[in-house]
Amino acid sequence: MDVSSRILAEITSMCDKEYRDFHARLIPTVDKSTLLGLRSPHARAIARKYAGTPEGDRFLSSLPHSYYDENIVHAFILGNLRQDRATLENRIREFLPYVDNWAVCDGLCAHLKWFFKDRKRAFPFVDECLSSSATYTLRFGIVALLSYYLTEEYIDTVLKKAVSICSEEYYINMALAWLVSFCLIKHYERTLPILENCRLSPWVHNKSIQKAVESYQISEEKKAYLRSIKRK
Repeated sequence: MDVSSRILAEITSMCDKEYRDFHARLIPTVDKSTLLGLRSPHARAIARKYAGTPEGDRFLSSLPHSYYDENIVHAFILGNLRQDRATLENRIREFLPYVDNWAVCDGLCAHLKWFFKDRKRAFPFVDECLSSSATYTLRFGIVALLSYYLTEEYIDTVLKKAVSICSEEYYINMALAWLVSFCLIKHYERTLPILENCRLSPWVHNKSIQKAVESYQISEEKKAYLRSIKRK
């Protein structure tokens, strides 16, 4: 049995049909026939087992995978790698063209804390992703900004990148709205001008405000003002 078949057999042995059916409703763009129902704790356990091993490296090279759950394990393995930065960057770059849904995209980004620990060194790769025409590569870049770059040092760069993105893709625009809403929560005065000057598409503008006013971290006074500048 080759390593991909062995890992797939491990995934299948841990699957939960009820969880599969529940999870399918959260990722409607994924073909349900590719969902097996692997819960995240089991995916993380498999990833820890194989990360940095010859078997794990062969699995990472066996793209494309057939199942959504294999892609989740792949993403989590990448998050567990402690290889040199250039090697890990290339592994991420190889995988991103095969990411076809928000859950794998965001899960990959969330598990790359080691990669993003040095924000400065990671930023050129993020910038590369932000220039991509591929939906989930671009989303990866946006989620990376949201997850790792909402700092005093980077907020102006983040806002500049946010207003430069123009897309008709729902999963890009939703990520962009989440990004801007968190910019409002963390850096309200710096972010507000891009809304007051209508620098975003109407949909992203309004969705950003909607998400921001749902936060307990913004005052009622600020929420009232944000609602007043929603666009028709």
